[in-house]
Amino acid sequence: MTRVLIVDDDVLACAYLRQLLGAHADISVVGEATSLTMARDFLAQTECDLIFLDILLGDGSGFDLIPDVPSTTRVIIVSTHEQFAVRAFDINALDYLVKPATPVRLSASLARRATADAVALRFAETVHLRDGNHARIARIAEICAIEAEENYSRVHLLDGSSILVRRPLKAWEADLPSAHFLRVHRTGIVNLSHIKSYRRDASGSVMIDVANLRQPVPVGRTYWPAVKARLGSEVGSATPFPPVASTSGATQLAGH
Repeated sequence: MTRVLIVDDDVLACAYLRQLLGAHADISVVGEATSLTMARDFLAQTECDLIFLDILLGDGSGFDLIPDVPSTTRVIIVSTHEQFAVRAFDINALDYLVKPATPVRLSASLARRATADAVALRFAETVHLRDGNHARIARIAEICAIEAEENYSRVHLLDGSSILVRRPLKAWEADLPSAHFLRVHRTGIVNLSHIKSYRRDASGSVMIDVANLRQPVPVGRTYWPAVKARLGSEVGSATPFPPVASTSGATQLAGH
């Protein structure tokens, strides 16, 4: 079931769109917001999969809501004005509907969402990362590693910062381009482009040093075959990577 939030300061427009969406059995309208403030409050408390977003709101621009939208939530712009279309696609809006939307056009937008969800993120794309009231846009290529923290995940970026987002590691694994990212542990994903080195510790476990991470990332036994295949067969030999004297500096990722 797709959970939908409608953001529009025109209550009649909200009602009309809700009526159109009612024809789709897999859609559930979980909320309506008639202002930017209401939309922000809703997103802070409730998860949704898709937002139908008007641009001209009474207390601001719909574009101002984008930093508050979780990275897993898609946005379809709905407006009576066509001049916002270019900017809409600059912020990776899924579609742009000119009011009043027709049933056929709405169905096409919903079909586009289904297709988009099946396509993995591209390395050059950006992603919205939101942690409470803090949000930023980062390029996929800037992600150094992602570690699981219960039902959340901490995204480590190339500038040394990190942000805790409400998204499970499994979702990241499904969406990130496999040519660049590798699951190395049940609690960790690394960007292959930002691996500095890898070695064996005294216990024989392989540890990966990633750019701008203070602690090495451990390789889980289950993921070892895939890691060995990607990093090279030499990591399977203890000769190039002699055991270190102590493992005190090799803290594992949270959740292990």
